[in-house]
Amino acid sequence: MPAAMLRRRLLPASWSHGRGRLCCRLSWWLCLCLVWLVAPPASARSVAIHAAQAVASDSARFPAELPAQLVNLPDDWATSRPGYSGTVWYRLSFTAPGLRSQDELLALYIERVCSNVEVYLNGHLLHSGGSMAEPVTQNCNHPQLVSLPAGLIGPGLNTLDLKVAGHALTQVASSRRAGGLSALQIGPQSTLAPVHAWQLALQVELPQAISATLLLMGSFMFVLGGINRRERHLAYFGVLCVGWAIVEARLWWRDPPFDNATAELLLCTLLPLLTLASVQFLLRYAQHRSRWVDIALPLQCVLMPATLLLAGPQRLHATASVWYPLLALQVLAAAAFYLRTLHRLRGRSFWPMALLLCLATLALATDYVSQVLGIRSALTQLAQLATPLMMVLLGLRLLQQHGRALQTAEDSKAHLEQRIRDATAEIERNFTQLAELRVEKVTERERKRIAADLHDDLGAKLLTIVHTSESERISTLAREALEEMRLSVRGLTGRPVQLIDALGDWRAEVVSRLGQAGIEADWSSPAEELPQTLSARAFVQTTRILREAVSNVIKHSGATHCSLSCVIADGDVQIVVRDNGNGIPMELDGRLDRGHGMASMKHRAKQLQGQCLVESGPGYGTVIRLTLPLNRATEAA
Repeated sequence: MPAAMLRRRLLPASWSHGRGRLCCRLSWWLCLCLVWLVAPPASARSVAIHAAQAVASDSARFPAELPAQLVNLPDDWATSRPGYSGTVWYRLSFTAPGLRSQDELLALYIERVCSNVEVYLNGHLLHSGGSMAEPVTQNCNHPQLVSLPAGLIGPGLNTLDLKVAGHALTQVASSRRAGGLSALQIGPQSTLAPVHAWQLALQVELPQAISATLLLMGSFMFVLGGINRRERHLAYFGVLCVGWAIVEARLWWRDPPFDNATAELLLCTLLPLLTLASVQFLLRYAQHRSRWVDIALPLQCVLMPATLLLAGPQRLHATASVWYPLLALQVLAAAAFYLRTLHRLRGRSFWPMALLLCLATLALATDYVSQVLGIRSALTQLAQLATPLMMVLLGLRLLQQHGRALQTAEDSKAHLEQRIRDATAEIERNFTQLAELRVEKVTERERKRIAADLHDDLGAKLLTIVHTSESERISTLAREALEEMRLSVRGLTGRPVQLIDALGDWRAEVVSRLGQAGIEADWSSPAEELPQTLSARAFVQTTRILREAVSNVIKHSGATHCSLSCVIADGDVQIVVRDNGNGIPMELDGRLDRGHGMASMKHRAKQLQGQCLVESGPGYGTVIRLTLPLNRATEAA
């Protein structure tokens, strides 16, 4: 593909002025997320609990007979009891009078529990988050708000028991899904409900909305990329969006139909697929394709699940921790290659794309480091949301570019169709002209053949008759026929005649014929050189008109004198034949076109776009005025 076309693909015209808009949109989204992360503070009337008695036991009630251990909250099992998987009981005590005002309902707020919890107040079960046995309900990202009924709260010391079911760090791919319990808050429900709703929206509802958007957008883009092979990068981006939406489902899908080992294995299996989609999207978007990458990435999608199966459920975390950096480095290398290609083409969209990819990389790095260090903060929550939000923005931009490309293609198609129609019309016109030229050439060749036949055959025979005939009448008729044949042959050849030569020929013939008839002839024509030419047809037709006019003078006028004049003025040639004969008889008055060849004279003049006028009266002679436009007479017949 030429570099110019590659530049148009990598540097769409719509981004030439969109750098500022994209940065503004990214800033707006990030600011919005930061605002969301600033949760409303709990009221001072609520009490935060940061310590509890803990006992590892799977009993139905708090095992008071077992020795309890005082632990700090939040309690992360990866640190406090590494390798433990099962249930842990937590016990804490509180007094109600200092927490509530008159007739105000109290509540327990659990910001995070992994994976599930049951809450008992003074030995009574108040709340169950779901299944406590495999498959355990996944509530790691669901904050819990448990109402504390006033009828179960005593005036003195009250006991809260929490039974938490979780998994060891070694059995999960991410430390965030290891067992644990956050700090607790007890206070008026009206105070804790907004905090719970805020965190629920941030950790569950917003990821659900983003996942749904990615799923719909990814499916649509996968279809677009599958239909158009030249837009294959859209198909890979669609796979990336759908895969990310499935991975993000762990944030809000609480009851998957698999046990923990199967769910974690399936989740890890999706990660090399996401890597494949990310790398291929960046490479195809840069109009680059590598054969070894096409082979290595699918093999990796088989190799990673195989290593996890070989390692077993108890070493899942350690094995996944080796794969995570390797997969991340592959995506970073593809992003660096794409940006280098974009920078080499000096694209104005380099900085927006660089900013987008850097922010996504920073968000993923922040999320990974927070998991390794066990940090959970507002920045961590922002990092979890930033990457899918940027994917949504990039997807919208790709759809916009695709729409504009379709519009451009439609316009180009319409323009091409118009050009094809114009070219077809031009070809048809040329074909018609060629056909006409061919007909003219064939006609001209046939004319020349007929002229040659007339000249060689008929002319020779007529000339023999002229010189051998003993009859003067036959000889005269043969001579006239020979002259008429020569005139016809001259017309058939199609050769133009100089006007000055035509006047000379006409003068010689007219004077000769009138002199033989005993009629005094007077000829006048311009003395200067005449540059005009006559077509063969015009010369022949004019000659025949003059012959007819002279024949009328000789045969019918009884004239003793005849004058002919030729004048050129205003682009016309005018020939006037005037005699002093008897004129047109009275019986032919008003019917001149029917006698003395007048009709043929006028018809021939009309064919040349001219006119032939006859003026006559008994005893006053006859005047014939022939007017021909030179611009018509000089055109080829």
